[in-house]
Amino acid sequence: MGIADDAVEIRSQGWRTLAALHGLIESELERALTSGVNLSVVEYTVLDALSRQHGWHMRMQQLGRATALSPSATTRLVNRLEERGLLTRVLCADDRRGIYTELTEPGQALLADARPVHEQTLERALSEARDMPELAPLVDALPTLNRE
Repeated sequence: MGIADDAVEIRSQGWRTLAALHGLIESELERALTSGVNLSVVEYTVLDALSRQHGWHMRMQQLGRATALSPSATTRLVNRLEERGLLTRVLCADDRRGIYTELTEPGQALLADARPVHEQTLERALSEARDMPELAPLVDALPTLNRE
């Protein structure tokens, strides 16, 4: 195996490790959020992303990026959350073509109930992953990410 082949294998192994950690965490979060507060992980992600915005709203394209969903999947998700009364859509005042998605009071209340479930489950999943030799280095590296 040449140097280039080694580099590819190292990146591939890193990707597989990241995917394994992501899968473990996401399945635990999905189970806990669904049973605890009747939210999926992606629904939680939308509510959480909206709550972190000044004015509590985002454009649909921003939500799509935050959730890694296609525009059509984002629209379907927003429709479901809007039907549940957790968010609403409003026209942008300065660009009539723009549509904002806003968190409603019931959405804020559900998010407040969901946050502790999410945080406790994430902590538990990371603790379990830390006990797995193949995942431990990645879990240990997480606190160092996004340091400025």
